[in-house]
Amino acid sequence: MEIEPVTPSTPRPVRRPTLVQGWHELTFLHWPVEPERVAPLLPSGTRPDTLDGVTYVGLVPFLMRGVGLGPGPGLPYLGTFCETNVRLYSVDGQGRRGVVFRSLDATRLLPVLVGRLGVRLPYVWSAMRLHREDGRLTYTCRRGRSTGRGPRSRVVVRPGAPMAQPTPLELFLTARWGMHVPWHGRTVHLPNEHAPWPLHRAELLDLDDELITAAGLPRMTDAPVSVLYSPGVSVRFGTPSIARQRARCRQVRGQVRRAPSAAR
Repeated sequence: MEIEPVTPSTPRPVRRPTLVQGWHELTFLHWPVEPERVAPLLPSGTRPDTLDGVTYVGLVPFLMRGVGLGPGPGLPYLGTFCETNVRLYSVDGQGRRGVVFRSLDATRLLPVLVGRLGVRLPYVWSAMRLHREDGRLTYTCRRGRSTGRGPRSRVVVRPGAPMAQPTPLELFLTARWGMHVPWHGRTVHLPNEHAPWPLHRAELLDLDDELITAAGLPRMTDAPVSVLYSPGVSVRFGTPSIARQRARCRQVRGQVRRAPSAAR
């Protein structure tokens, strides 16, 4: 069975949205890691998704806006908050690529509770802030609001010019059209769709992070191999389905399909 190609737009359009969100002011930081190091951290029925034999760990801070059920509209206050996620990349027995979240820190308690109880995502209620000044973005996160003793993260970046076209690696890391989530002993695939990412190069000015190791991953001692910024996209989620484990998948030839023009 073939693994679906990496495409700048979803291969599975969402017909009836179950959830809407806006992902804004995102920074993507990524490090390469051996697939065998992260395979035990993925839900059953999935395995690490790789590009040229390598998989990746992502640290992604951003501003969530307008979370809402069904086709929307999203909530202007309760649905707007800062979030930072630590994520891995997966593929299931049907060949669907996805994201596996190892942790999601967010500043709004209600979305944290809904995410943990309703979708079984590893949300944590944390203190976070996004500050923009002199062309720089500073994301801060402190887990453990009551004690102040939890892991912390600080990311400072300077976004650059828009990219003419993403590389195969940048497309692989950002064009993700679903997530894999453990659900009562099974694994479900929750699809999403949005416009192609408007990506910018970005310069990493400072990084002090404890969230990656707190998520059970090895410490990233080298600089990230990819630093990207995006002003954001509006997102629609579809209906979840069971991820069934099947025979070994193989990647299709020319697995990464470039956008025909600039990402937008």
